Amino acid sequence: PERDDRYQEYWNDYYCLMARNGVSPDLARRVVRTRTTVIGAMMLRRGDTDAMICGTVGQYHTHLRHIREIIGKRDDVRELSALTLLVMPSGPVFIADTHVDPEPTVEDIVEIALLAADEVNRFGITPKIALVSHSNFGTSRYPSALKMREAVAILHRDYPELEVDGEMHADAAIDAEVRKRIFPDARLSGWSGTLPTPSLDAGNIAYNLVKALGEGLITVGPMLLGAASPAHIVTPSITARGLLNMTALCVVDAQAHAARSGA
Repeated sequence: PERDDRYQEYWNDYYCLMARNGVSPDLARRVVRTRTTVIGAMMLRRGDTDAMICGTVGQYHTHLRHIREIIGKRDDVRELSALTLLVMPSGPVFIADTHVDPEPTVEDIVEIALLAADEVNRFGITPKIALVSHSNFGTSRYPSALKMREAVAILHRDYPELEVDGEMHADAAIDAEVRKRIFPDARLSGWSGTLPTPSLDAGNIAYNLVKALGEGLITVGPMLLGAASPAHIVTPSITARGLLNMTALCVVDAQAHAARSGA
């Protein structure tokens, strides 16, 4: 009976939330009983759990839709994004956005860089941000390059404390000597391992290519950035070690969220 009462509360709340989005009471009952991501998101929304992980089965964007609908974004966030960490022998690389926004605008790129910087800081790493592109400090005037260039200009103007530059090739981001030969005046020093990319295609291809070719590689993520409560969507290829890593991340997220909300 207690479980049935809780289910009644969940489907009723879900119906109230989605009634003007084409969801009938019967559909609400069926969705809440059969879709585990909806159940988890409702638990998180109601405060019955502190964080959630989903995505081991099904498509990323199906889970993302449920999180958008039920949990939503933080008030100060324009759009959700995903950050993936690749831990390699040479050092950590954070790639964003690897899973969410197909064609981010200039403003989106700026926000992705800032959200990624916050997350990298939480790992105890000072973020050094390189906005990567097929263009290298002005070698191309294609729209995707101009977008990254404009985002860098905004970051330099509004966030001078950040160590960020671009647009640049990925090898110039990683290798300080390559970067110094091409553009000695870059506002970056050493290894720049936080890489916002110009599109979802670029971010996802880079992440999956490095993951497939890297030997002894550890991945953490994808980490969903900007959600109103701690929620992450993994992918079906995640390993048991990967789930363990994401669980630890969720615990830290829940603690930080509780501190911010005064819970």
